[in-house]
Amino acid sequence: MQKRTLAILALLAVAACTPATAVPTDTTSASPRPTRTPPPTATPAHTPTAEVEEGGGGPALPTDKGLYFSASGACAVCHESLTDDSGADVSLGSEWRGTLMANSARDPYWLASVRAEVGSNPGQRDVIEDTCARCHMPMAQFTADVRGSSTQILDGGFADPEHELHTFAMDGISCSVCHQIREDGLGLPGSYNGGFVIDAELPEGERLAFGPYSIDEAQSRIMVAGSGYVPVQSLHLSSSEVCATCHTLYTPVLDASGNVIGEFPEQVPYLEWFYSSYRRTATCAACHMPDAEGGVNIASSSVNPRSPFARHIFPGANPFVLEMFATFGEEMNVTARPEHFQEALDSTLDFLQTETAEVVLEEVTLRGARLSAEVEVTNLAGHKFPTAYPSRRAWLHIVVRDADGTVVFESGAVNPDGSIVGNDNDADPDQFEQHYLAIVADNQVQIYEAILRDSEGGVTTELLRAAGYWKDNRLLADGFQKGAPYEDIAVRGGAREDADFVGGSDRILLDVPLSGTRRAPYTVEVELLFQSIGYRWIENLRAHDGAEIERFLGYADAIPNTPIVIARAEVQSEG
Repeated sequence: MQKRTLAILALLAVAACTPATAVPTDTTSASPRPTRTPPPTATPAHTPTAEVEEGGGGPALPTDKGLYFSASGACAVCHESLTDDSGADVSLGSEWRGTLMANSARDPYWLASVRAEVGSNPGQRDVIEDTCARCHMPMAQFTADVRGSSTQILDGGFADPEHELHTFAMDGISCSVCHQIREDGLGLPGSYNGGFVIDAELPEGERLAFGPYSIDEAQSRIMVAGSGYVPVQSLHLSSSEVCATCHTLYTPVLDASGNVIGEFPEQVPYLEWFYSSYRRTATCAACHMPDAEGGVNIASSSVNPRSPFARHIFPGANPFVLEMFATFGEEMNVTARPEHFQEALDSTLDFLQTETAEVVLEEVTLRGARLSAEVEVTNLAGHKFPTAYPSRRAWLHIVVRDADGTVVFESGAVNPDGSIVGNDNDADPDQFEQHYLAIVADNQVQIYEAILRDSEGGVTTELLRAAGYWKDNRLLADGFQKGAPYEDIAVRGGAREDADFVGGSDRILLDVPLSGTRRAPYTVEVELLFQSIGYRWIENLRAHDGAEIERFLGYADAIPNTPIVIARAEVQSEG
C-alpha cells in the first residue's frame, strides 16, 4: 500500500518546478502527539435506564463481508442501543449513518465535481477517479487496487449499481476502514492523498480492528465471531494524523494544453493545524467526535461502561449538502431516514455557531455624516476558517440603522440566489473581491475565502487547473506564524501585508457614510456569515454536462443557499 501511494504521488508531481511543500518533516522532535483518550480502564458498572429506540430505520445498513472489509451493518448490529450517563442515545450506527462520512460516496456535489473534472480533463481520468475514490469510496477502491482492477467511479464504475463492489463503494467511510488503519507512516507525506496503510495480507478472522480500549479475551472472541475482526488497543486511531490521510490532498496542476506541470495543495487542514497552537492542545477528534456524557457500554455484550467515549457524529462545515440529503435522500438511495440527516444537520449548525468564530464590535463613533467602528473576528477553530474544500467562504454582513430602524448603510447582503451583493467574483467569474483593511463603501465586502488561479493567471474553480491562489485570507488559527515560509498554507493577496490579519484573528476598520435623514442613535450590527458552497462554485458547474451535474444543480436550485450566521455583534452609538 505504501509503495502504491508513493507511486501515485510521484505521478502527480511529474513537473520539474513543483512548489515547495509545507509538511512537518520531523515529527519526532515535536511535542508528543496530543491524544484525547488516555489508556482506558473499566469505569464502575452502570446500567443505563433510559429507553432507547432500536437503531436503524429506513433502508437497512448493508451487512456484506468481503476479503478486506465488512460493511457498516455488520458492525453496527452490536453497537446499537447505546446510551451515555445522561440517557442520550449514542449508538454508533444511528449517529454515523446521517453524517457525510457515511454518505461520502453519495455526496451529489462531489459526484458532480468528479464528472466536471473528468469532462474537462479526459486524459487524467484514471488519476482523478482513483484519487477521489480512495477517500470517498475507500473499501471499493482498496479492494480493486489490491486486485489490480479498475478503480473507475463513473460510467460503469463503482457508482453503477451493477458493479460488484457497488455496495462497499456506497457504504462510504465505514467502520472497517478507519479502524483498520495502521500507524505506519502516519503524519508523513506518503500518508497524504489517502495513503493510509491497511494490511492486505491478514486473513478473515485475524484482521485487526484498532480502537482506544483494552478488550478482554471473552469480549474479543465475541467480536471475532460476529465481525471477523480482532480488537486491538491502539491510541493512534485518536490522532490527527489518521484524519490527515484523507484531509491532506494534493492535486496535479494542468496547463491550458492538459500537461501536468506541478501539484497544488487542494486542501491541507492538517498542516494548518500542525503549525498552530492547537497541535499541543487538541486533536481533530476532540472537536469533530465530541465525548459522550460519562460512561457508555460500547457494545450489546459489554458489561463495563467506558469513558471517554467518542461520539460518531462528525460535525463539520457542509450543512448545504446535509439539507440535500434530508430533502432528496430517498432518490439518492441513502441508508438513513430524514431525521438522521436532521440530527447531523443540527449538530453541524450547533458546531458552526459555537465552535468556529466570534465577532466583537468596538469603538463606535459618529463624525458628521460618517460612522466609524472596529470589528474583530476571532477564529476558534484549530485550522483556517473556512478550511478544506475551497468552495467554502465566510464574510462580514454589516448593517447600520438609524433611530427609526431605517437601514442607512449595508455591506455583504445576500441575494435570493446565494450570491453576495457587491462581490466582484459573484458578478464576474474572471474577477474577485480583494481583502480590505477598512470598509468605507457599500460595494466593498470583507470575504474570507480561497480564490484559485490557473497556470495562465485566470480565476478558476476547476481543481486540476488550480496552480496557486490569487487570494487566501481565510482566518488563521491561533499560534499560526503568518511570516513563516509555509508555502502550501501561506496567506495570499492583500491579507499578507495586513498587520491586523494575524494568527487567530483579523481586525478591520469601518468608516462608512450614512444615508437618509441620519437620525441618531445608530445601531450597528455585524454578522459573520458562512456558505459551504459559494455561488460561483455552483454557477461554474452549469457550463458542464452530465447526469450527476444536472442532479446536483436541481438540488441546489430547489434548496435556497442561505448562509449560516456564525457569529454576531451589535452596538448602539451614543447621541
